[in-house]
Amino acid sequence: MSDLIYLDHAATTAVHPDVLKEMLPYFTDRFGNPSSVYGFAANNKNKLTEARETIAGALGAKPEEIYFTAGGSESDNWALKCTAEAYGVHGGHIITTKIEHHAILHTCKYLQNRGYDVTYLDVDENGLVDLNTLEAAIRPDTFLISIMFANNEIGTIEPIKEIGEIAHRHGILFHTDAVQAFGQIPIHVDGMNIDMLSASGHKFNGPKGIGFLYIKKGLKLKSFIHGGQQERGRRAGTENVPGIVGIAKACEIAMAEMEERMKKETELRDYLIERILKEIPYTRLNGHSKKRLPNNVNISFQFVEGESILIMLDMAGICASSGSACTSGSVDPSHVLLAIGLPQEIAHGSLRLTIGYENTKEEMDTVVDNLKRIITNLRNMSPLYEDYVKKNHIQ
Repeated sequence: MSDLIYLDHAATTAVHPDVLKEMLPYFTDRFGNPSSVYGFAANNKNKLTEARETIAGALGAKPEEIYFTAGGSESDNWALKCTAEAYGVHGGHIITTKIEHHAILHTCKYLQNRGYDVTYLDVDENGLVDLNTLEAAIRPDTFLISIMFANNEIGTIEPIKEIGEIAHRHGILFHTDAVQAFGQIPIHVDGMNIDMLSASGHKFNGPKGIGFLYIKKGLKLKSFIHGGQQERGRRAGTENVPGIVGIAKACEIAMAEMEERMKKETELRDYLIERILKEIPYTRLNGHSKKRLPNNVNISFQFVEGESILIMLDMAGICASSGSACTSGSVDPSHVLLAIGLPQEIAHGSLRLTIGYENTKEEMDTVVDNLKRIITNLRNMSPLYEDYVKKNHIQ
């Protein structure tokens, strides 16, 4: 690991050492079931209350509005399916975008098969939702708008506060998938008009298999998993105490270090983008140049395949991705890149580099130096590049 350069933090992150330390006792000495009545278990129940308070404090929410889940995908499913059941009487209409994570898109398809209608909004070339288009899409039977806080592939941050204002002005609930944003940038649910919010622990140096769904008090969402009274009767199943302890500690650390971390990651991000665009020809930045996550870099390299870039980077000890980890193995170009207007051949040549708190400027230099070599070698083997050079008389 000492020689590894890890630049795929949007896919997952390492558990912070302090998070692991906090979790370990709950696998062994403090293994009690929080639902049991004796004192040994009651201590764990108190720990869950503390964890809820920590996460609620990070969002400007109330502790009773935080529900623990197995991760972002479950939280997204819960928000959409149970909102549809509670508020989408006789079908009804949902608005989302074409660039959502598949946890949203596939759930919307599921709901369409059960009689609900879904509008998938276009985005502009930077991945931003047009607010006028959003408002024009609202119908009398629209009961939910679900738009991600920040895109997991291109890093674009959506105008969340304004989207929530439009939703509430029309009496519509607003859910946001904040899996990439929570722990990375400030979020205040009331100030941003958010009714439901999904997050996942392993995206901000917490453990895998734990997330949460914020549900604003007063919403009539029913149980998502039946069988017990855990999570105030809305999600049955013995609580993942080590995971909950871990996500709360990761949240605490993320909030304490957010300002410094954002500054460092933004500097590394901009340095990396500048070097790549300046030193490697026929490249473009995907996503908004300013309204983007501090750690996200997404670049398209013309005349090459993203998969080949990843393989050669891996051989050099550099971990990156071409898009969402949830679609790895797919031969199709990213739905996000197609939605912002990239032709398939350019979308296929895209690379996502996502920075973490432990990365350094020296690592960014190493990555660029390797990319320059890799892209040159791949283009020298590319018939498309050879034809382009001949047609344009490039020396």
